[in-house]
Amino acid sequence: MHSLAHRLAEYAVGLEFARLPPVAVHEVKRRLLDSLGCALGAWDAEPCAIARRVASRFSAERGATLWGTAHRAPPDWGAFANGCLVRYFDFNDTYLSKEPAHPSDNIPAALAVAESERIHGRDLIVAIVLGYEIQCRLCDTASLRARGWDHVTYVAFSSALATARLLGLDAERTRHAVNIAGVSAGSLRQSRVGELSHWKAGTVAHAARRGIFAGLLAAEGMTGPAPIFEGAMGFEKLVSQAELGGVAFPPGDFMIMRTSIKNWPAEYHSQSAIDAALRLRAQIGSVDEIEEVVVESHDAAVDIIGSESEKWRPQNRETADHSLPYIVAAALADGEITDRQFAPARFTDAALLDLVRRVKIERNAELTARYPEAVSNIVTLRLRDGRVLTERVDYPLGNARNPLSDTQVEAKFHALADARLGAARAAQVIHSVWQLETLVDVGEIPRALAFA
Repeated sequence: MHSLAHRLAEYAVGLEFARLPPVAVHEVKRRLLDSLGCALGAWDAEPCAIARRVASRFSAERGATLWGTAHRAPPDWGAFANGCLVRYFDFNDTYLSKEPAHPSDNIPAALAVAESERIHGRDLIVAIVLGYEIQCRLCDTASLRARGWDHVTYVAFSSALATARLLGLDAERTRHAVNIAGVSAGSLRQSRVGELSHWKAGTVAHAARRGIFAGLLAAEGMTGPAPIFEGAMGFEKLVSQAELGGVAFPPGDFMIMRTSIKNWPAEYHSQSAIDAALRLRAQIGSVDEIEEVVVESHDAAVDIIGSESEKWRPQNRETADHSLPYIVAAALADGEITDRQFAPARFTDAALLDLVRRVKIERNAELTARYPEAVSNIVTLRLRDGRVLTERVDYPLGNARNPLSDTQVEAKFHALADARLGAARAAQVIHSVWQLETLVDVGEIPRALAFA
């Protein structure tokens, strides 16, 4: 009765809207708006179109809307297609700890279940807070990537618990949702190694889909293997290879308030390097003046986006937005990082690749010691005339310590959504999101996204 699955289930069942501080409720709305914008911006991307085509083969009268369309699919399929949209641009929010993560990956899953069950906005807010709590606190407890597993593995648990909460399951059935989700939770880290693929966005959407499926089965009485974490062949022995029992939920302390919204559509560890590069660009006349670029960073950034040879000559968008040398070079050359910098014509440009070859990535022990409290990068330009210019950024714009304002979050949404919805309809979506706790049927939000 003291297993981790028991404790997670009891926490999920006991979490109530009345216990949430107003700041946590507000952060849910900011993350929801940010996620919807990221999704609309990525709507045409090939892997997102593939996921949508497959999901659209299945229909459900009380299902989840495939964002951008009027089609309703079963909630697990809707969460998969919409989850690919949220993640593909690598523009959704981030949490950094022993295991980095994008906890807004829980939002498409929670909204899919909430829409299909015609849930009130207050309950959706609780489910999203719960998803953040579970994923982020597991990330605080044990790293997975060092053991060959991807961070999205934890989303199977968080989405299962969010689903169970939305379905109103008791603690026993919620525990079985965790057990069912956990037995097939492992996602291989190969999805983020070397030359990346379409599956970079699909892997977390698939994890969330499994969590929803587990919750739906548990709701009908399906039981799952236990103890899923502590068992002889359980998650701790085979996947985390570390005990997770230290997970705790201090009253009034909610993890969503510690997460960061991205200001640039690129892997999070590059955000401060982009800010530094843009400051340096303003100090030079042309990138032709640059003899060498040195980026000093912490171990996590070097390991994830700055150590493999493929990062110096990306062959697709998925690799380019996970390449520290390419991202820094593009910021210096173009004075911006947008979707344009990750188009094939740009990441194959000979002149830009010549600048990428002049970028060196170095580990900095001091920056590593400060991570993840600070997400620092130091960018130094050595110019052909002998000058040396350096900029350091510890907390990029959008970081929890340097947050985007509500106005900036709205501006990001408009920049991504207006091309699809038009400014007036985008403003209506913004208004609905800010009123989320008053919505009787949260399905009005995904239905308002239809344009195709």
